Amino acid sequence: MAHPAASGDEPTWPEDAVEVGRVLGAWGVKGGIRVKPFSADPQALFSSRRWFIAAGVVSAARPAGARPMVVPRLLRITSAREHVDTVVATCQELSDRDMAQALSGARVFVSRSSFPTPDEDEFYWVDLIGTNVVNREGVDLGSVVGLIETGPHCVLRLSSVDAEGAERLIPFVASYIDKVDLQARRVTVDWAADF
Repeated sequence: MAHPAASGDEPTWPEDAVEVGRVLGAWGVKGGIRVKPFSADPQALFSSRRWFIAAGVVSAARPAGARPMVVPRLLRITSAREHVDTVVATCQELSDRDMAQALSGARVFVSRSSFPTPDEDEFYWVDLIGTNVVNREGVDLGSVVGLIETGPHCVLRLSSVDAEGAERLIPFVASYIDKVDLQARRVTVDWAADF
């Protein structure tokens, strides 16, 4: 995802930017923000000290006559920690509550290259989306368009439909997933084409 080039000293938007959360609002009075991470394990937010910001749905109404807030495109994070089901963070660019509140609704991106290296047989959802899924017989079952978190495990959502015309869903568990080859962008599964 590329962002249009900006003028001046604006930071360059990373080519491998991945949306990892949304700003909920201010935290405290000194410019802290609360972020709702899109992952149950928000390590991508903790692994990067550079969060890129894109406009979202802005919820804060500006009082009449107030000067417009300039929303920074890059936040240089000085601290970040989990708090209940959010991440609270402070950064160099925000010095007070009003500046932090102005980011409400903003989308938070980090460079994919800054994500922690996953353990063997662990994968980031963003890396699985777009991979081609084939069964053991080599039949093309479709490509991954998304994943569903069910609690105990994830489920692959494929671009094709099953024999009944329903969305094709395959549990992402070892009993059905034979091999994930991210280099070849291919997932091999133990799944019948008519199932």
